[in-house]
Amino acid sequence: MSTEKVFEKVTSADVARLAGVSQSAVSRVFTPGASASKRTVEKVRAAAAALGYRPNVLARAMITGRSRIIGLVVAYLDNQFYPLAIERLSRALQERGYHILIFMAGNSTDKIGEVVDELLDYQVDGIVTASVAISNDLAARCSTAGIPVVMFNRGQDDPRFSEVTSDNVTGGRDATNFLVAGGHRKIAHIMGWQDSSTGRDRAEGFRQAMAAAGLEPFAMIDGEYSRERAAAVARDLCAGPDRPDAIFVGNDHMAFGVMDELRYGLGLRVPEDVSVIGYDDVPIAAWPSYRMTTIRQPVDDMVGATVDAILDQIEGESAPRRIRIASPLVVRSSARIPAGPHP
Repeated sequence: MSTEKVFEKVTSADVARLAGVSQSAVSRVFTPGASASKRTVEKVRAAAAALGYRPNVLARAMITGRSRIIGLVVAYLDNQFYPLAIERLSRALQERGYHILIFMAGNSTDKIGEVVDELLDYQVDGIVTASVAISNDLAARCSTAGIPVVMFNRGQDDPRFSEVTSDNVTGGRDATNFLVAGGHRKIAHIMGWQDSSTGRDRAEGFRQAMAAAGLEPFAMIDGEYSRERAAAVARDLCAGPDRPDAIFVGNDHMAFGVMDELRYGLGLRVPEDVSVIGYDDVPIAAWPSYRMTTIRQPVDDMVGATVDAILDQIEGESAPRRIRIASPLVVRSSARIPAGPHP
């Protein structure tokens, strides 16, 4: 005779009996956003803990048609801005009763297509893309499936998507105006990847500010959001006697490489020989090793707007929208500080 113990699955009916409430009350307690009295919640959770009960999320999804899962597609995590944003995004969604599935996709259209197909197989309620562009074909498939998409820190000319970015054009303008106000005239821009809206918009702000000051850019070169590529560009720009006196860099991740190359590769002083301004204001920018002047992307505001946009669309309360959030200049010591008023 077998002595193996048979474990029977605890059901919501078992919890209801032990707690002395109805089965629907148990369901309400474990359904995010549903209403239940404090006393009922206490009794149900105590009974569930005693029995070792866990609600069947998959079964609930089949009944309600909602998985309460948001798919997050990320191209890369080298830039310190994205791990921070993902952590905040995950916490904010959990507070609203949702969870995220994270998929790495790079910027290959084929790979992104595979990831989106997999997310649709998981029956996600919505998709957030970070540093990723989506083709028109993928947009149509998401739209047909009724899955809303919000682009985080990227924009795309497609009315089917919501997008949440900082005001990149204004940020690029403010960074450049600060350098001009500091007396710089030979200003270079190591741009963010020009296949991305953020890279193009920051470069456009740079162009506008230089034109308004009556100046020609010393150089505008795509750093491709690569620390190594940006450092190599800085070395080429500054190795000879005719070098820029300031560099606006398309994000902090590249700017760290630029500063390291200027100081330790070329023996130049920052900002005495060359001023450097970044974009993002990741925590490392404030470290004593860098003390970088930069444009701050307000990550909490951007995350909050992204969560509101995706959940409002899931719940049918809004259409896709484009959100631009003001990004202040954070003055530290990597760029010459103007004597008078400055942006």
